[in-house]
Amino acid sequence: MTWANHLASRVRSIGRGFAVTAAIGTAAGAAAAGYGLWEKNQFVLREETLPILPAGFGPFRILHLSDIHFVPGQHRKARWLSSLAELRPDLVVNTGDNLSHAKGVDPLVAALRPLLEFPGVFVPGSNDYFGPSFRNPASYLRGPSAQRPEPEKLDWPRLRSEFGMSGWVELTNRCQSLVLKGMRFDFSGVDDPHLRLERYAGWPRGTKGRDADPHVRIAVAHAPYQRVLDHFTEAGADLLLAGHTHGGQICVPGYGALVTNCDLPSWRARGLHAWESNGSTTPVNVSGGIGTSRFAPVRIACRPEAVLLTLTSRA
Repeated sequence: MTWANHLASRVRSIGRGFAVTAAIGTAAGAAAAGYGLWEKNQFVLREETLPILPAGFGPFRILHLSDIHFVPGQHRKARWLSSLAELRPDLVVNTGDNLSHAKGVDPLVAALRPLLEFPGVFVPGSNDYFGPSFRNPASYLRGPSAQRPEPEKLDWPRLRSEFGMSGWVELTNRCQSLVLKGMRFDFSGVDDPHLRLERYAGWPRGTKGRDADPHVRIAVAHAPYQRVLDHFTEAGADLLLAGHTHGGQICVPGYGALVTNCDLPSWRARGLHAWESNGSTTPVNVSGGIGTSRFAPVRIACRPEAVLLTLTSRA
């Protein structure tokens, strides 16, 4: 065989190798996408217990919902959301990003109707104000997403009104106290830190001379940026609830999340963790979220979740 023939044979062999590798890569990608489409509907309930109530109080159950990203036609998600009312929570906390479509308000409210019968508080996320946009999938790994210049506006005023008329309390840059099961809960919430809209309202004050009575301070935010966690931790929160991260959404089995879409460390992308700042510590529950953007409807090694937190007495 001449040198030229040998080289040509070698090139053809390499070409076949690239073709086989490409075919394997394509098949693996298709399999991963198929699995991700399946997993996004494998809804789970994560349960946690936290001893933060004053002596003699509890148990008190909080159902934490986040990142529903509802799209019309998501019947399985709607049925699961409605079924959560069977838990009969003492309080529902919704940490935003309820929508992923301009026509999502009516079917979302219908799905949440059984839960709207229970006391609740809520704050918005960016995908309550604006619809998602199609992005290069590779941009997912580049860090926190940016808002496009002319985003699709969603009907947040109407969704906020539906929540409010049902008795849920809005905590967008405001605070409020609620007496639930005979105990005072002081809430402080912020607008979406991902859009840098947060403003701190402090904690509500009790009636004159009653600030020392037993109470619990709960902070509520959509995106768990470190500056927000630091602020509420140093302000004396007993618990902080947030979402936004989707738990990483596309995780590596045995390793976990690669990104959080904010400056939170990836190992804190979901779950109940202790956050420390300037000598103070606050438990933070980051929900892995219930949905996805309609333009990235997959989850891998990161099942959609609601969280049931049972608060018990410290003593």
